[in-house]
Amino acid sequence: MSGATATTRSFFDDPTQLAPRRALRQELGGGAFVLRSPEPLGAPARCVGEWLEQWAAATPAAAAFAEPAAGGGWAVLDWRTLRQRVGAVAQALLDLALPADKPVVVLSDNSLDHLALELACMHVGRAICPVTSGYSRLAQGDFTRIHGILQALDPALVYAHDAATYAPVLKGAPVAPRAVVFSHGAELAPGALPFSRLLAAQETPAVAAAFAAVGPDTHAKYLLTSGSTGHPKVVINTQRMLTANQQMLKQTLRFLDREKPVLLDWLPWSHTFGGNHNKFLVMSSGGTMYIDDGRPLPGLVDKTIAHLREVQPTLHFNVPRGYDMMLPALEGDLALARRFFGQLRMVFYAGAGMPQATWQRLEAVAAKVRDVHTDPVWFTTSWGSTETAPANTFAHWRLDRAGVIGLPMPGVEIKFVPVDGDAAGKLELRLRGPNIFPGYRHNDAATRDAFDEEGFYRIGDAGFLQDAADPASGIVFNGRVAEDFKLTSGTWVSVGTLRLHLVTALAPLAQDAVITGHDRAEVGALIFLTEAARKLPGDEVRAQIHAALRRLRAEGAGSAHTPTRVLLLPDAPSMAAGEITDKGYINQRLTLQRRAAEVQALHAGAADPRVVTAG
Repeated sequence: MSGATATTRSFFDDPTQLAPRRALRQELGGGAFVLRSPEPLGAPARCVGEWLEQWAAATPAAAAFAEPAAGGGWAVLDWRTLRQRVGAVAQALLDLALPADKPVVVLSDNSLDHLALELACMHVGRAICPVTSGYSRLAQGDFTRIHGILQALDPALVYAHDAATYAPVLKGAPVAPRAVVFSHGAELAPGALPFSRLLAAQETPAVAAAFAAVGPDTHAKYLLTSGSTGHPKVVINTQRMLTANQQMLKQTLRFLDREKPVLLDWLPWSHTFGGNHNKFLVMSSGGTMYIDDGRPLPGLVDKTIAHLREVQPTLHFNVPRGYDMMLPALEGDLALARRFFGQLRMVFYAGAGMPQATWQRLEAVAAKVRDVHTDPVWFTTSWGSTETAPANTFAHWRLDRAGVIGLPMPGVEIKFVPVDGDAAGKLELRLRGPNIFPGYRHNDAATRDAFDEEGFYRIGDAGFLQDAADPASGIVFNGRVAEDFKLTSGTWVSVGTLRLHLVTALAPLAQDAVITGHDRAEVGALIFLTEAARKLPGDEVRAQIHAALRRLRAEGAGSAHTPTRVLLLPDAPSMAAGEITDKGYINQRLTLQRRAAEVQALHAGAADPRVVTAG
């Protein structure tokens, strides 16, 4: 943050700003070990609602959340008004006498009404489940998937922003919720309630009584896993998971005790990154979140850029694709870049590894608008999942490149277990702590399979210590265990690591890559080109990619780390088909399934104009 750090040491090595870089290693034998923080976890809040009560009393007039206003500018809620809205909606929920064992379901995107409904549910002990809006908006009349989700959730109440978009989704749905609520156009849907009616309820002592009964084990929300099968599991998030995770972050990012964060954030609340990590970071710290209605997609990123001319974030959270799409505007407009980096303490990336080329471009533009020697921009990351609320690790020191995912935060234990018992091979990561979920809703079999005999959650990721002799060196992410595969030579291919390496090598031509070669002799890849690259002459693109593949081969990294051939796809990954999530990263497994013909063509050996080889 400009002016806040006189030297690199005053921030990165100041234990009042960031937790010291420490870790304890406990050997288990056979190559397995447990890594944990030596710092005990402090007492977390009883429930999420305690933060709302705290800031409504302590800083009632301070801006809490804001969304773009219809006529321009921002509609802002201060903490006092937010608490009043939550109390009114909580009373309305109690008045509706909804079945106690059924959740409230939200079908639409982030908004102030969505926020008030979610916090009201949590305030009176009712679980809420935000569902990815793409299931409804991009269905093109085929609501099979969203209807299956609604049937699995069996909601007591369904909310969406507008009836014109979402009322058709509910027609023919296999469930009949007690109430349907729309913020706009409720009169167009027979029997639906306007959200304004919930806001008009008068809070009674019944709300306080229900709030007092909420405990750490109370179900706060349900989140859907983003699997490729079409049948996502329902992850239980308890109040303890959410508050313990924020306590971990508070003890790690100690500057949050003195600096109230300001965020401009688009990340969807149907996912744990935006809906838990970022939103509750603001809630627990008494900061401010401006809800960004942009996305890292062509056309929509322009909204984000416009908002950055009005809002100066102190922390910025995004996926690598988001930074990629922001960079042309930042590089081409130094006034915008100066505003973006002017108050920025931290640049956080998640969802996928950050290509080194993107990292270097961000550093280069930052260096043009602030003195990065005395006031460096901090690039960092964390690691987690829907089942872990989400953060387990944090890289709370200065990094110079992507790959390291940090160290366990206070209260988290990470067990490293050799895959297939091979002490010299890949290490599977498993987790235990108060931020870990108790199980999948109505799915005992999946819950049993999710944990090992010692109660560690099998997250499905792999990793290793950057320096095996130094537990505090940091954990290096080593891909998804289930995504990795063997070549016919018996050599393992680490898909996550290779994907990041390849996208970096092909910058700025490649938006993303899907690694191929399972049970084949060679590694290949399907390449999604950037929008700019798709506009270039085909021969020029092929020549540049051929040269990049030859450079990779010349590095001598071995067959498992060097694609011998790639196939250039003519289109972008499809969000509607699930190839790219609304967080902006590739679903490798589903894309391979949908593009099986392209994979076959890539490895067929016959001449195909879409294929570029390293030969």
